[in-house]
Amino acid sequence: MPNPRLAPVDPVAYRWAVHCCAYKHSLAVKPDRAVALFEHESAAQHFGRLMWPDTFEVVDLQSSGEDGK
Repeated sequence: MPNPRLAPVDPVAYRWAVHCCAYKHSLAVKPDRAVALFEHESAAQHFGRLMWPDTFEVVDLQSSGEDGK
């Protein structure tokens, strides 16, 4: 039974993915997967700086790259 105190989650709203980028220190063999998704870019940037200050990257999942974004 869903918790009535929690708002429903809309996955489309979480457009900012944070990657730790272990490959930058030669610590990864496979491609880095996103470790967190955020609704706001500023929150994603803040999380990345706290967790991996030298290696993180934030990716806009809704940017198609077709229109020059």
